[in-house]
This record gives sequence, C-alpha cells and structure tokens, in this order.
Amino acid sequence: MERRFVKVEKGLGPQGRIAVVRFDRGDNVNALSHQAMRELRDVTRDFEDDLETTVVILTGSAKAFSAGFDLKDPDGRARDKLPLGERIQRQRLGPKMCKAWQDMDQVTIAAVEGHCVGGGAALVVSLDFRFCGKGAHFRIPEVELGMNMSWGSIPRMLALMGPARTKQAVILASDRISSAEALEWRLVEKVVDDGQVLAATLAFGERIAKQPPIPVRMSKASVNRLAHALDDLAAHMDADQNVLTGLTEDYKEGTSAFREKRKPSFKGG
Repeated sequence: MERRFVKVEKGLGPQGRIAVVRFDRGDNVNALSHQAMRELRDVTRDFEDDLETTVVILTGSAKAFSAGFDLKDPDGRARDKLPLGERIQRQRLGPKMCKAWQDMDQVTIAAVEGHCVGGGAALVVSLDFRFCGKGAHFRIPEVELGMNMSWGSIPRMLALMGPARTKQAVILASDRISSAEALEWRLVEKVVDDGQVLAATLAFGERIAKQPPIPVRMSKASVNRLAHALDDLAAHMDADQNVLTGLTEDYKEGTSAFREKRKPSFKGG
C-alpha cells in the first residue's frame, strides 16, 4: 500500500539508532481516516526485524498531532450502514493500530504539538513516553459523541493516570486537558516550549540509544507485560461496545451536533 500520510526517517542519533515516524496529512488537523490508520498500523512492520533501531519517535504536524477519528471520512461514515459483523470488523482497525505500536520492540516516544484528540490520544498512550509543547492540549470527546472510549485506551490511561483522572478525562468529554494538567495527571512525561518537542524527544531518545540495545529491549518487554497483563480482559469488548453505542439515538445526536457545531442534547436512548 502506498503511504500518503506517513513517512519514516531512520539512521538518526548515536550509531543511527533513532528513527522518526511523521504522520502529517498537510491540513493541520491530522484526522485519523481509515487510510491514515492503516498506514500507522503498517509502518510498525518496518521495524519488526530491525535490530539497528533502538528508539522510534512518532510525531504529527507542527500544529497538530491528531484530531482523532475522521468523522467526515466517507469510508468511516459508510461503516454505519454495514451489517453488524462488518461494522465490528472495521471497528477493530483502531485497536490494531494502537496495539501494533504498543508491541514494538523499540522504545517509542510521542512528540505532541497542538491538539491531540480522541483516537490521537488513544494512540499516544500506546507508546512508552509522551512529550508535548506548552500550547498542546488533549481531549477525549467520545462520550459526548454518544459512544464509548475504545481502542484499548482505558487500561492504558488507567496505568498512567489512575482511576479518578481516567474517569475525569473520559466522562467530562468537553474538557480540554492542558499541557500543565497532562503533566500533573501523568498523561505526559515532559512539557517543553512549543516548536521544540521533536528536538526534546530526540535528545531524550539519544540517551536511550546510547544504552546497550539488548537489555533495553528486555527491560521494555518486562515492564509492558506486567503493566498491561490485564488489558485484554478490560478491553476485549471495546469494538462490540462501540458498535452497540453506534446504534443509539444518543450517538446520532452526538455526531449530528458535532457536524452542526452545536451542543448535543442526550435522552439516554
């Protein structure tokens, strides 16, 4: 598949052990269309047999990491008219993308400038570290759109932020999480000046890349297996729940309100 939105640069840093993956649709929105998600899932395969790369940095555009799932994507909107089985199968693309990043052998770092919303946030919590600019913000809008937060992200957010902050981030869907709040909540590890996030992640990545590669991989694998041992138990019904909520009147109201740029009015049906 030809990549339109994702580019890879390898051979950076000490002994060429750092790679940068850039996701940029060129519109400063960086929504996750089905094409974009396939590219972000498949790019991880570039590193499956790569013993030379120790660190992979994922970044968006200079003004946006990602606005999340593309509700205007024709391929995505067509999903609502598909039979139930096909809808569930399509809904698994986002979780597969996030899991592919979580399962990478390399240490992964998200470099976030601007907004990081919904599916974008689900993607960054799949990585090992997150740096953002002072002007960056995060938002988890799914509940206000009448759906559940899926893609296996709740267990990952729980591991980072704890139960109360995860509930706050997910349930109070309209609230922006500022960079300062993201740092306080442990959603990110470092906040730097806007425009300097990639440089900061490269500097951090260089420190990791100077370590012996084999024990670095072993250490990451051990921590991840302990930290995420129960993730599948908590998230195995994500796709089914997302399709189920997509059948409700509240989902129709939430997505209609989003497109019409108004506040939704939910009835619980």
